[in-house]
Amino acid sequence: MQISTRETWFGITGWEEYSLITSTEGLFKIQHTDLPLSYYTGLLGMPGITAYFGFYEICSPKQGETVFISASSGAVGQLVGQFAKLSGCYVVGSAGSKDKVNLLKNKFGFDDAFNYKEEPDLNAALKRYFPNGIDIYFENVGGKMLDAVLLNMRVHGRISACGMISQYNLEELEGVTNLFNIVTKRIHMKGFVISDHYHIYPKFLDTVVPLIREGKITYVEDIAQGLESAPTALVGLFSGRNIGKQVVVVARE
Repeated sequence: MQISTRETWFGITGWEEYSLITSTEGLFKIQHTDLPLSYYTGLLGMPGITAYFGFYEICSPKQGETVFISASSGAVGQLVGQFAKLSGCYVVGSAGSKDKVNLLKNKFGFDDAFNYKEEPDLNAALKRYFPNGIDIYFENVGGKMLDAVLLNMRVHGRISACGMISQYNLEELEGVTNLFNIVTKRIHMKGFVISDHYHIYPKFLDTVVPLIREGKITYVEDIAQGLESAPTALVGLFSGRNIGKQVVVVARE
């Protein structure tokens, strides 16, 4: 959004072509105008800081650790995987199609990935990819996936609970039966809402902007054109139709 002819800001407004902004509270001034403005809806916006905080601040990764990310081709997951690789970790992601699995391995640099829809036994699949267990799990899905992951976590593992998209539209939520592993394996599991942590945004920018400019991070956007396409784009998120950050282009300068 344009506040004046000299300043560009980003933040949350309505689904509309024009917004009247009366206060900059909750908005952020864009400092790095040489980077694509759309990045501020994803890589340099809420999804980016979510990935950064959830992985670094909650999981405290160490070189050589094993990392599993569910819904890993999405706006957050693709970044967590790249942060993990930059930290010297072994990284595996799950996604919902062959194309997304190929993207994870060939574009985002994951060590491996699998299509969860083709795995009748998630516990067996995780044992195949993590024969010695999982140190860090970045949770985006919940339900059966979380239940299987708990069986495969290592002692003193960490789980960053970012979201549980498999549960959002269910009339009756799925139960998780393997929670006792949190006790026996001394697992640290923490949920978070990123709006509580925007104070780290300058630190996040100092870390991520140089990585973008050095070509060490790549990012994929799924772009829909026009405000009229927004409802369809939103519904597509829940079936996994999008690849990467879903962006709706309303207007261009």
